[in-house]
Amino acid sequence: MALDQSFVGRTYPPTPPYEVGREKIREFAEAIGDANPAYTDTEAAKALGHSDVIAPPTFVFAITFKAAGAVIEDPQLGLDYSRVVHGDQKFAYTRPVRAGDRLSVTSTIEAIKSLAGNDILDIRGEVHDASGEHVVTAWTKLVSRAPEGA
Repeated sequence: MALDQSFVGRTYPPTPPYEVGREKIREFAEAIGDANPAYTDTEAAKALGHSDVIAPPTFVFAITFKAAGAVIEDPQLGLDYSRVVHGDQKFAYTRPVRAGDRLSVTSTIEAIKSLAGNDILDIRGEVHDASGEHVVTAWTKLVSRAPEGA
């Protein structure tokens, strides 16, 4: 069943703030195998002009995808998440994510398309810090596969 086109442009409320911790950044960098010292060593990060350790660029996926849950779980949208695969991810940064940031995400449905019976959902997540300054925009593309035989 095709997703309702009237949802394009719908914006969901901002998430509660997520506090970015040094240990979370270190764990993430370790998990993706990135040994950049700016992710684990405060002095190395400061030598590069940062106030604290910074997060790898894909770190925000964890909070933006969680925020997209408001879209995914919206019963009025009618998305069958059991049929969803992750199609694409893009980020546009104003500045790096830093340890100590308190980040909130506002999710907006940018597009809904149907292609060969599959629904394609584009969600934009705007990430702001506690002062309201923009940090990064993340775009997530989800593909809801057509049911077998459809």
